[in-house]
Amino acid sequence: MMKQFIISAALLSAVMTVAAQQAPPPAAGQHHENLSPKAQAAVTINGKSITIDYSSPRVRGREGKIFTKDGLISKDPHYPVWRAGANDATTLKTPGNIMIGDLMIPAGTYTLFVDISDPAQWTLVVSKATGEWGLSYDSSKDLGRVKMKMAKPAAMVENLTWTIAATYGMNGTITLEWENVSVSVPLMVH
Repeated sequence: MMKQFIISAALLSAVMTVAAQQAPPPAAGQHHENLSPKAQAAVTINGKSITIDYSSPRVRGREGKIFTKDGLISKDPHYPVWRAGANDATTLKTPGNIMIGDLMIPAGTYTLFVDISDPAQWTLVVSKATGEWGLSYDSSKDLGRVKMKMAKPAAMVENLTWTIAATYGMNGTITLEWENVSVSVPLMVH
């Protein structure tokens, strides 16, 4: 009898572990939301408001352990393609046609990812897939990819931050900073 109880308890524990690993993403307002609050980068260029909606994770003492081969990001299922934020997918919205680098992006909503397979040359990935959770990446939905300009921020960046800044005329820059990395791409609004 005791042997059956131990076997039953072990099986129940295994089933619960598998179920927890396959659980859906946390609902809005749950614990993960507080660790990575929602944020938005926005700019108006040439009369068009472009936004990036994302969740902003914190370094929280993990400096030097975010982007390494065995670091935090390497645990994402699509590594080295990274969701460039946390929780829900990072979303780009544009009411008009724009160029990011040499990639033409028609008016609409897109999901942004970053390919970090080359630590010295990251690539922005613009996906046509929308309305998904951040870990759902399908390369067949890519609109295109753009090489990013790599830099080091002046100081360690605790909160992951996307910014969109107007530079001159119809031009701007999209920048992503977190931990000890700053990457950017040029933007042109038609």
